[in-house]
Amino acid sequence: MNQNLNNLDRTLRFALAVWWLGPLAPTFDVEWGNWLIAAIGWIALVESFFSWCGLHSLFGINNKN
Repeated sequence: MNQNLNNLDRTLRFALAVWWLGPLAPTFDVEWGNWLIAAIGWIALVESFFSWCGLHSLFGINNKN
């Protein structure tokens, strides 16, 4: 698994994860919306630690350089 995210991408994804997994996360009236926000937050957190994004790999994008 090659890294394909640069430091700015990692920082922004980490900030998004902290926001969406913390107490200031947006909430919705429908339960699936809240689960979606939590899932995206966890995905962003994992991607920020591993510096790898599956969608970037799928589309051939490499921001590491």
